[in-house]
Amino acid sequence: MVIKLQYTFLLKVTLNQHQSDNFVICNLKQTSYFNIMNSTIKTNEGKLIKMSIGGYVTQPSFKNPGYIPDNDGKSVIYPGMFGVVNNVKVGDKAFGWAGDHIEPGVSIDSEKINEHFALHYLVCTGNKAIVRSGDAKGKVGIVTGEHARNLIHFDQKTLDKICIGDQVDIITHGRGLKLIDFPEIEIKKIDPNLLKAMNIKVIKGKLIIDVAIELPIKIMGSGAELNSEYVDQDLMSGDRQLMKKLKIDEMKLGDLIVINHADHRWGRSFKKDYVSIAICIHGDSVMTGQGPGSMTIMTAKKQYLGWSISRDANLKKILKIKK
Repeated sequence: MVIKLQYTFLLKVTLNQHQSDNFVICNLKQTSYFNIMNSTIKTNEGKLIKMSIGGYVTQPSFKNPGYIPDNDGKSVIYPGMFGVVNNVKVGDKAFGWAGDHIEPGVSIDSEKINEHFALHYLVCTGNKAIVRSGDAKGKVGIVTGEHARNLIHFDQKTLDKICIGDQVDIITHGRGLKLIDFPEIEIKKIDPNLLKAMNIKVIKGKLIIDVAIELPIKIMGSGAELNSEYVDQDLMSGDRQLMKKLKIDEMKLGDLIVINHADHRWGRSFKKDYVSIAICIHGDSVMTGQGPGSMTIMTAKKQYLGWSISRDANLKKILKIKK
């Protein structure tokens, strides 16, 4: 059964135990419909595969002698990627930490290269994660992004119990997600439930996404050489005056961001009539050409995909993440 509702105001409805402030979800065979501000948007959610994939909590690693050259030519030693970060979480600031590429929460991976790539290409932001071993066995978290490893948020009590090497399974769901009435918009690596929870509008036939901040294409750096399905792309944060002027230094982990004039269909390149939507997934870096990282979730020509600025456009609020 499909129910189409016309809204003239925001209405809260409960249907088959699915509830949200801005949309109603119902399923018909293999097509999912969600209603947003007078427009019914169809997806192929019913055709997507749910598959469990396992990884292991990683150990932080350093290259000898451990020094990192910063933008001023000084060498510093900071905590960085991988492992369990106990005091930096989604919703916290991306700038200002005494760290380099800090990843919020738990970082998981597999040492087997093919399994490593399976984690990167199948896991989607918003997927459910379950601890399968150790003192935190049975605890549930949520995927918040992808860097060199997959990043998972757990509550503080679970973080205190998780050990390096614990197995974490992720219920992958979202690879192949499409908007049936917007085939021009490419969706990348987001769980269908995250898509439903986002404050999406349709205005004059154009999909409008709430984002917290706009990044100019000219400051995008490391990661441009990679395909847009793998890892992330850093902004170049070395010009601190520019960061302050554009208020980029206020960016938070988990912010939805827009990169104007960016075509992320296959790689990450400049194209004037394109736009890409991404998520800030790791913290700032002292390294030249690097900074907070963004993971692509949507890309299309600007005639099909637009944005509006909202400071509430953060995974912490969208997914109701609790510390």
